[in-house]
Amino acid sequence: MATPLGSAQHDLGSLRIHEGQRKGSKVGKGLAIFFGVLVVLAGVAGGVYAFWNQKPLVEIATVHKPVGAGGREALLNASGYVTPRRRATIAAKITGRVTSVHFDEGTRVAEGQLLATLDDSDVRKALDSAKADRDSAQAAIADLQVQLKNAQIELHRADQLQKAGVQTQEQLDTASMNADSLRAKIDLAKAQVAASQARIQEAQQAVDNCTIRAPFAGIVVSKDAQVGEMVSPISAGGGFTRTGIATIVDMNSNEIEVDVNESYIARVQDGQPVTAVLDAYPDWEIPSKVRTIIPTADRQKATVKVRISFLKLDPRILPDMGIKVTFLGAAQKEERGAKTAAALVPQTAVRDDGGKKVVFLVKDDRLERRAVTLGGNRGSDTEVIAGLVAGDTVVVNGSPDLRDGEAIAIKK
Repeated sequence: MATPLGSAQHDLGSLRIHEGQRKGSKVGKGLAIFFGVLVVLAGVAGGVYAFWNQKPLVEIATVHKPVGAGGREALLNASGYVTPRRRATIAAKITGRVTSVHFDEGTRVAEGQLLATLDDSDVRKALDSAKADRDSAQAAIADLQVQLKNAQIELHRADQLQKAGVQTQEQLDTASMNADSLRAKIDLAKAQVAASQARIQEAQQAVDNCTIRAPFAGIVVSKDAQVGEMVSPISAGGGFTRTGIATIVDMNSNEIEVDVNESYIARVQDGQPVTAVLDAYPDWEIPSKVRTIIPTADRQKATVKVRISFLKLDPRILPDMGIKVTFLGAAQKEERGAKTAAALVPQTAVRDDGGKKVVFLVKDDRLERRAVTLGGNRGSDTEVIAGLVAGDTVVVNGSPDLRDGEAIAIKK
């Protein structure tokens, strides 16, 4: 069916965009561009603000007191740990179930003190059986001895009768054989008693193995088994069988073990005086001396192990504590007017500022510039004559453009 011409023109006219609509569209686009530019500028401004207000990240260290008093020169510094010479993990000689435990961590034990017991019901039955065999053999000996006494009487009678011509030689031989046979049976029974006694000792040893005792006096530092668990001298696999009962440490055998770089081992000698400082007690200097230098080197670390003895032990010294030591030289006379070091700081903490030596202290997460007077070097540390005291916190690694009063973030 044909469409009228006037109707077609009307439909095309409805698709025309008026001039006002064109202007409105241009305004909307302009607003969109304007707000987009504002968002970009806000992001840039926020990034710049965050950049300028970012706190510099620094590493810090605590200033410590110098060691080597008494006119002795500090030759070498090293770090190590407290290690006991006598440490033992107590284990059972047999596989068994724990029936009692008589200690806890921190318990002081004497040599031979009972620590734990294992189930001994089976071995006690074996012990009772061996004792019963011994008693049976001893009872048989008593019976045979009675028979031997009667056989000796008959032998004597047969001998008298044979001499009188009343009995024959055959009867005398029979009586003699009976006596000899009983003697042999008695010897056999005695051997059986000895064998039973040996089995008794073996069974008794098995019973004794069910009792675990302390091999030396010390302190229990680890409780490794509980009542009801199985223990064994060898690992059975699977994680269900313990290989130890307890770990005991002889606190009187505590000493220091450090690794010394082989390039400096020539500075260390047997009996050399040493000052030790525990990480847990940084203000406590412990006089010590070199006990021995282990005559071998670690090729991977290029170090030599040195063992150091405490001159006086203290209950505060515990195994596996971290410790720092200073090997001291011979005593020297102090010159009159010589300045002594007030503190020691790592060399990386000292900065040069226009010819002056300065450090940055950390107080309430802010920096404080401090001028210092330096002495000589002690290993990786530097002596501070004035400007710092022990206990101050200084920056040892950070940006080269740190400023006085600047807020900082401490690297963990």
